[in-house]
Amino acid sequence: MIPFDHSGTFHPLAEGSELRRLAVRGAGATLSAAALSLVLRVVPTAVLARLLTPADFGVVAMVTTFSLLLMSFGSNSFTEVVIQRDKIDHFQASNLFWINCAVGLMLTVGFAASAPLLARFFRNPLVARVAVATSGAILISATATIHSALLKRAMRFSSVSVNDVVALSVYSVVGMLLAFSGWGCWALVAAILAQALSTTIGAWWLCRWIPTLPRRGVGTRAMLTFAASVYGRFSANYFARNFDNFLVGWRFNAAALGYYKKAYDLFALTAGQLISPVDNVALAALSRLKEDPALFKRYLANSLGIIAFVGMAVGADLTLVGKDVVRLVLGPKWSESGRIFELFGPGIGIMLLYSTIGWIHLSIGKPGRWLRWTLVESVATALLFVLALPWGPAGIAVAWSVSFWTLLIPAFWYAGRPIQFGASQLLAAVWKYAMASLMAGWVTAITVRRLAFSAMPASAGAAFEEIIVISVVFLMLYLGAVILLYRGLAPLRQVGSLLLELSPVSRTAALRTATKES
Repeated sequence: MIPFDHSGTFHPLAEGSELRRLAVRGAGATLSAAALSLVLRVVPTAVLARLLTPADFGVVAMVTTFSLLLMSFGSNSFTEVVIQRDKIDHFQASNLFWINCAVGLMLTVGFAASAPLLARFFRNPLVARVAVATSGAILISATATIHSALLKRAMRFSSVSVNDVVALSVYSVVGMLLAFSGWGCWALVAAILAQALSTTIGAWWLCRWIPTLPRRGVGTRAMLTFAASVYGRFSANYFARNFDNFLVGWRFNAAALGYYKKAYDLFALTAGQLISPVDNVALAALSRLKEDPALFKRYLANSLGIIAFVGMAVGADLTLVGKDVVRLVLGPKWSESGRIFELFGPGIGIMLLYSTIGWIHLSIGKPGRWLRWTLVESVATALLFVLALPWGPAGIAVAWSVSFWTLLIPAFWYAGRPIQFGASQLLAAVWKYAMASLMAGWVTAITVRRLAFSAMPASAGAAFEEIIVISVVFLMLYLGAVILLYRGLAPLRQVGSLLLELSPVSRTAALRTATKES
């Protein structure tokens, strides 16, 4: 893609029905990539969990708890600027590129210099060497941010998804090969660097754009103000989302953090694979509907309903089969992670809904409000973690679920005030799905006890069998409860219609029809 014409103007985006078509196509592409990414994450995770120790994962987690925040500087600030702005030209993008690279270089040097402090804090000398090696990924990632953002602004989500899948494949191959060779935690470090390099090469290849030297007077300051608010919010949110790793690593040891982190990763992977692929698609689409409040709120409510339909089912099901999933994926030595993961399950559906408040804040151009709310959220979540610390990693997992259930309604009330989208609209869109998952989960749990499925299975095959049986029972009960509460098949038809639009077959047929008509 060549993002700017000869005058430096960004190519115009589609509107109206064309915008919806591109948004649906983009969502379909990203969801398809997410399904493939799930395989590329689960399979290497299963292999690496059997080749490496919990302490290996724990040491790397001690470093990445901090390095990932710095790696995300541009991707969680400038990306939103590029996507959300009504207009952007070649010179503005060039300024953002050089600013991002300069900050990335400073963060790389600063993080490498702080390595001895991290090692002293976690009382583990290996942390210092891992931190120095990992710091290179910060600068590498910074050089790809603006190119990826321009692809997303042009709604080239298929290209972005392919690039992400390729980079994840590189991570998986490098990590597994080096783990087989006995590299220990260094296999994970090398995989992180390889993934960052692959992403950067792919972004430059897909977006054929060369930035020019910086210049004054092109309106960069306003963009930086917006980006600062977004990154401030992201940093506060990141602090809340990673304060658990910080506490577990400090209070216990690398092995305990390894067990906890693997359980959390499976929890976050489930939520991330369901909602992250459509984040940028939703932001790009809603940003162009902000001038029509009625249509904006209708699209948002429909999206929340679909997310609740899927998320509540997934959360309840994983609460029931969490131990079996961990045994199947990670192996018997990770049984402690299974017990922790089971406690994350009740928060998955609510976490998916909670993550959409950013769609509202950013699409209507209110990153400052999002930042202020995130500060409140971070303090509340951190306090819950501290209170739960005496109960160990399991207590912190429970605190996660409690935080999402507690903050959901206040978060939507605050986010929706500028557009009069409040808690009542949220509850109207999701409460029946929450009730259906609770009813189906309760009945399934009773059934599980009667079938004597409560003990840890003796083998991976037995774990897989229990996952299938329990999930099928739950799904049948859940769909029945949804039909009962809605007094019909309307929700199922809505989700089915959307899935049909997202499918590659449907998109291919639409393209052929458009070609014939032209």
